[in-house]
Amino acid sequence: QVQLVESGGGLAQAGGSLRLSCAASGSIRRNNAMRWYRQAPGKQRELVAAVTSGGGTNYADSVKGRFTISRDAAKNTVTLQMNSLKPEDTAVYYCNADLVNYSGYENHYWGQGTQVTVSS
Repeated sequence: QVQLVESGGGLAQAGGSLRLSCAASGSIRRNNAMRWYRQAPGKQRELVAAVTSGGGTNYADSVKGRFTISRDAAKNTVTLQMNSLKPEDTAVYYCNADLVNYSGYENHYWGQGTQVTVSS
C-alpha cells in the first residue's frame, strides 16, 4: 500500500514563507515524478510545480521566482519552499506522484492535502 503524506501547511502573512513536505511510503521501486497541485475554493485544481526523475522542474507562471520544488529520490520525498507568499496562494495543496511498484507498473498517487492560508 503506497501512501503520500503531506506536512507543513498552515497560516502565513503576505510576504512570508512556508515549507511543504511530502513523503511517499510503501512498495516503491522507482519514483518517476512528483508534483504539487493546489485548489482554492471555487476553483479548479491547478499544477503548481513538478520535478521529474531526472531533476527537471517546471512551475506555474504565478509562482515562478517565489516557489522552489526539490526532491530526495532516495527517500521518496518532495518539498515545496514557498516564499513571498500572497493571499492568492491560499489553497489546499496536494502532493502527487508517479510511482513504479516492484511489478514494474506505474501508478498515480495523491496525498490528502494540506491547507495553506495567507493573510493580507
